[in-house]
Order: sequence, then C-alpha cells, then structure tokens
Amino acid sequence: MGDHPDGEPSSRFGTGFGPAHPSPAASSASTSASAARLESPRTYLRRVRSSDRNELLALTRDSRELHYPWISPPLTSHMFKVYYRRTQRDDHEGFVICLNDTDEMVGVINVNNVVKGAFRSASVGYYASLAHAGRGYMREGLMHVKEHAFKELGLHRIEANIQPDNTASIRLVRSCGFQREGFSPQFLYINGAWRDHERWTAVDPRPGLT
Repeated sequence: MGDHPDGEPSSRFGTGFGPAHPSPAASSASTSASAARLESPRTYLRRVRSSDRNELLALTRDSRELHYPWISPPLTSHMFKVYYRRTQRDDHEGFVICLNDTDEMVGVINVNNVVKGAFRSASVGYYASLAHAGRGYMREGLMHVKEHAFKELGLHRIEANIQPDNTASIRLVRSCGFQREGFSPQFLYINGAWRDHERWTAVDPRPGLT
C-alpha cells in the first residue's frame, strides 16, 4: 500500500480514459470517455464513481488489518464523500481495479497532487483488498496508472512515498519499475503521528515536455 492519507473504449493494454473532467460542450463524447477502462487478462482499471461508495467502504473496512498502520483510507460515508470530491478536482484522480469476470473491486489507486508546467509530477497512493492480496492485481493496476500518468496526463514523474517497514508496498513499486530516490523524515501524518518515508519514483524517459 502506498502511504497516503485518505486514500471512449480503449484497446487492450492501451490508454483512452479521455479527459478527467470534460466540459459541458463535450458531454456527448464524455459519456463514452467516462466509461473507458484499461484492461488486462484478469483485471481492468476504471475511474472511481460515486456509486462505488458501498463496495469501496466494504473493501477498506474488511482490509483494515492489511492497511494499518500504513495508510488511512476512507472508512465512513463522510470520508468517502470527501475522497470522491477530491477525485473530481483537476489535480487528483481516483481509480479502482476490478476483476474482469465478476467486476468485483480488488484495489484502489489514486493520483494525487498533479502539477503540470515544468514540474509535471504527481504522487500515487493505493490500497488493496485483503481477500485478494498477493495475487498481482495491484501490480496490473499500477502499471496501467503509470502508463496513464505518462501518456494521458503528460507527467514526467510519479512518486510513491512508503514507510520503510512496508515491505509489500516496496516490492510492488519496485516490480513496476520505480527506483528509490531518497528518504524523507517525518514526511506524512498518518494514524496520529508524523511518519518517515522512502521516496520511490518512476520517470518517463521522453526528453521534453511533449
């Protein structure tokens, strides 16, 4: 789990989410764009919806043993409302990973604090379902989010901040091509205390802004 306090159809393995927040003039096109998903043989990734509240809260409540003390995902209807509103802003995006066969939600990945201009960077946070942990679903989802961040959002780098003892999360980002960039003492306030974090980053190799 990444340590973050909360927490038009496309071809297979392609991008194609479309704009995160299309204008009213583009409403006819946005219907298909909002339904877009990135698909792997076992899972697909799509944007979080307001109708996901009950299933997402069930996932976080049933998985508290897995998430504690690394993250503070939404656990109540109010927390989900705050979280969902944040995903509707221009600088945040929220995604859920679902099984192809059943549409069951198995994980959540968020792209936080998106900054464009010359910086072109964002952080990622994520949490998995305890019932489906260890099966590689989060890796499939994070690889899709990484591709989306570089190709659709035009970002140069994405960063995962992870507490040093969270070895499962470190294994995940390493398997997705992230590199350890440094150490940040007392970096994030999680579960009642300022926590030290390692910074793991993935950088798009393109030489310019486009």
